[in-house]
Amino acid sequence: MTDDILTFSSEKRQGILSKSSLPVDTEPEILSLRPSILSEYIGQPDTVETLKIAIEAAKLRKEPIDHVLLHGPPGLGKTTLAHIIASEMEGELTVTSGPTMEKGGDLIGILTNLSEGDILFVDEIHRLPKVVEEFLYPAMEDFAVDFVFDKGIHARSHKYRLKRFTLVGATTRVGLLSSPLRDRFGIFRSLDFYNVQDLVKIVIRSASLLELTIDEKSASELARRSRGTPRIINRLLKRVRDYAQVRGDGTIRPSTVKAALVLEGVDEKGLTNLDRNYIKTIIDYYNGGPVGIEAIAATLQEETDTLVDVVEPFLLKVGLITRTSSGRKASQKAYKHLGLKTG
Repeated sequence: MTDDILTFSSEKRQGILSKSSLPVDTEPEILSLRPSILSEYIGQPDTVETLKIAIEAAKLRKEPIDHVLLHGPPGLGKTTLAHIIASEMEGELTVTSGPTMEKGGDLIGILTNLSEGDILFVDEIHRLPKVVEEFLYPAMEDFAVDFVFDKGIHARSHKYRLKRFTLVGATTRVGLLSSPLRDRFGIFRSLDFYNVQDLVKIVIRSASLLELTIDEKSASELARRSRGTPRIINRLLKRVRDYAQVRGDGTIRPSTVKAALVLEGVDEKGLTNLDRNYIKTIIDYYNGGPVGIEAIAATLQEETDTLVDVVEPFLLKVGLITRTSSGRKASQKAYKHLGLKTG
């Protein structure tokens, strides 16, 4: 119960930011926004082209696609791509995550139930325990797992043959993956933050599926404030829709977007209260830095992983902070954005 309360409290502080899906992301109308084929997928052109070629080649050879590793900040479409790969390859998708598999038996149970051509999607694959990861090596390379029966002089080994499957791994911190695991993936793609043009296309498509009226200016305003992340723009679209229906006539206009997002604590750059508190902590408590991430996390009473995986990537991307060997520093742009004088 305590862990549930802490998780809920953390999500409330983070607002639209989260390492993983929130309940809003699993609502049927949000799930319906997810594209099911590559031709519907917007953005990440290099990754999409790589997967198109790999899928077409695998179909010609009538074999599963190579194992795929997707790396990038949360919300950029790693899970969506896993669903698309399964759909395009006409295989069943099994979804799990690194932290949920504590023993080798947890993984073996999943692997032995996979059929020929199925897709196994492992989110946060960098958090797989070492003992579980070692079972993956022969499974990925030889499509087999080794069981050991009994102990001591009576120990016997049995190799169990698996059906040929495809592992799709997703990670926000590829540097934490062990080299033996990373090297067993045939396709490795990094996903980057989306540009405004692609986000406008995404929000117009989402609005159409949700039967909402939104003009180009409103879509552009929403796109600029969504941190280059499709998951966030869909979350914000729902909040703007609610505001338009309750405080307006149901039509989404630029003024509606601005008013709704002010209530959400999202500014014109897409920064949330957590982002601004992060930057202010560096400036107010540590004279603009450099300061270690552990010190910032302790001051904010946030988890270090949340700051590294969720908050920092966008702040680094837009140049509001810099990361040095001595720690984090607030940039001149950060002082200007917050209306503060340089110390």
